[in-house]
Amino acid sequence: MKRLAAASAFALLLATPGLASLAVGAKAPDFSTQVSLAGKPMPFNLKQALKKGPVVLYFYPAAFTKGCTIEAHDFAEATADFNKAGATVIGMSADPIETLNKFSVEECRNKFAVGSATAATITAYDVTLPAKPDRSNRTSYVIAPDGKVIFAYSALSPEGHVTGTMQAVKAWRAAHPKG
Repeated sequence: MKRLAAASAFALLLATPGLASLAVGAKAPDFSTQVSLAGKPMPFNLKQALKKGPVVLYFYPAAFTKGCTIEAHDFAEATADFNKAGATVIGMSADPIETLNKFSVEECRNKFAVGSATAATITAYDVTLPAKPDRSNRTSYVIAPDGKVIFAYSALSPEGHVTGTMQAVKAWRAAHPKG
């Protein structure tokens, strides 16, 4: 019964249209970039990360701005729970890696990596900030290990991004228990 409820919740997530431009069910574009974790730059590849489990990929406009700092704190507080469910959290902005090195320590609190989103990645995920085309808007995705988007949420406010992605990850985990 518990599994049936979890599967139903997961199916509901799949059926709910996201506000982001990549629709639930779409194949997430693969990308490679530099990320910073605890102030240390390192390479990141989405396809490789998906081999470990779902990826919570969230785009934000700019490091050290009010909303982005709040969102980073929220994701930092929830990172252990995402990890327990087998998910990796990655924040993405168009900021240079030097800025992200500092942001990853001060605002992400060494809990998760933040990466430098290229113009191509911002375009591929269709998260361009209209007022500043060289920046991304605030959109959160959950990408299943098969590379498909299972949750998409866009909102200028940082509220709702962590709770929505967490619900999606938990629903996915309930439908795909660890063996």
